[in-house]
Amino acid sequence: MGRVSAAGDLSGRSPAPAQTVAVESLDHEGQGVAHVDGKVVFIEGALPGETVEIAIRRRKPAYEVATTTRVVHASSQRVVPRCAHFGVCGGCSMQHVDPRAQVAAKQRVLEDCLQRIGPVTPECILPAVHGPTWGYRYRARLSVRDVRKKGGVLVGFHEKRSSYVADMRECHVVPPDVSAMLVPLRTLVESLTIRDQMPQIELAIGDAVTVLVFRNLAPLTRADEQALCAFADRYRVCVYLQPKGPDTVVRLHPVEAPELDYLLPEFDLRLPFSPAEFTQVNHAVNRVLVRRAIALLDPRPGERIADLFCGLGNFSLAIARRGARVLGVEGSAALVRRAQENAAANGLGDLAHFAAADLFAVTADHIAAWGPIDKLLIDPPRDGAIALVKALAEPFPRRIVYVSCSPSTLARDAGVLVNVHGYRLAAAGVVNMFPHTSHVESIALFEK
Repeated sequence: MGRVSAAGDLSGRSPAPAQTVAVESLDHEGQGVAHVDGKVVFIEGALPGETVEIAIRRRKPAYEVATTTRVVHASSQRVVPRCAHFGVCGGCSMQHVDPRAQVAAKQRVLEDCLQRIGPVTPECILPAVHGPTWGYRYRARLSVRDVRKKGGVLVGFHEKRSSYVADMRECHVVPPDVSAMLVPLRTLVESLTIRDQMPQIELAIGDAVTVLVFRNLAPLTRADEQALCAFADRYRVCVYLQPKGPDTVVRLHPVEAPELDYLLPEFDLRLPFSPAEFTQVNHAVNRVLVRRAIALLDPRPGERIADLFCGLGNFSLAIARRGARVLGVEGSAALVRRAQENAAANGLGDLAHFAAADLFAVTADHIAAWGPIDKLLIDPPRDGAIALVKALAEPFPRRIVYVSCSPSTLARDAGVLVNVHGYRLAAAGVVNMFPHTSHVESIALFEK
């Protein structure tokens, strides 16, 4: 990956009258921040320390949004994007930033949110959790559109700031064999009688099989099914269909295929899952994340630990493998069943138990009914766990590990834990689950 050392046109077209600005910092979306005539300007494609020419895209009373049209003076952190579709495809927003600088920027976002929203300050900054920066996406939702003006069917991510599908012929954040399927997938869908009624293809990769779930809004003909089966055989994938909601996902071909699963070798765990069930996008980083979470939680035999928003048991079973008794709670009854099955399959049915509950409406009485909890692990979706943390009461868990996919909701919830319940934020750090994007995953340790 080469660095940019000279000025270059990033837009591919001649801009309006040039306006040159000095970029001061990055915002939470990975955009450059500058000030012009007292107004904040957010600049797509600009990095701190750079001088760039910009084109204003949107004007608001308090701020403006712009696009970089030319880099006059480049940052040492700028690199040449690896993907030819970068800048058009909305799948990545930070390929122009050195990967180490991406992580540093995400760490600053986390610290800023904690201080500004919490307001709380971690006593220790944890080393960032790293993994592969390319070919890491083992889950993806590819949109499909029949666009005659662009020559036929398109398969890929949406364009930036658009509902249009990007004209993608490669993708470097999915594994290479999946990237190589993008153009053949276009040809495949073009051959189907329902080419205009197949809006998406879901990708799910396990340790032994790659699954493609075709969302079909109309029945397939026998010829359509034969085409899908032939594709599955040629590219050694397993094809599923989804005519309606997630519970309608059904395997088409091959009839006999390996089960989707992923491994946590450090904990001697194998976790099967279905294509419609939530798993982490980045399996390599997930293994390190589970290791980090268990090290911070420090489960011991005899302790009783609750894993809330437990999913299919990603953290629960690792906790149980350390000898602690685990109660996993999850809103989805289907995931609860899957977690129970995974516990039994891994010989942990006596230590790990699961229950379904709406954790966004949990009360102190609900928590009390779970019985004594020594420690707590929370892994909520982007909305966070505000109802849960507010409902905590005596006797408080003495240690909480909070895994977050939104630094703003983590900071909000941390404010309650620290400033209301009297926990200390012992440590926090970022988890680079989504390289080349502005998405910030993090982990934090709270202690009484």
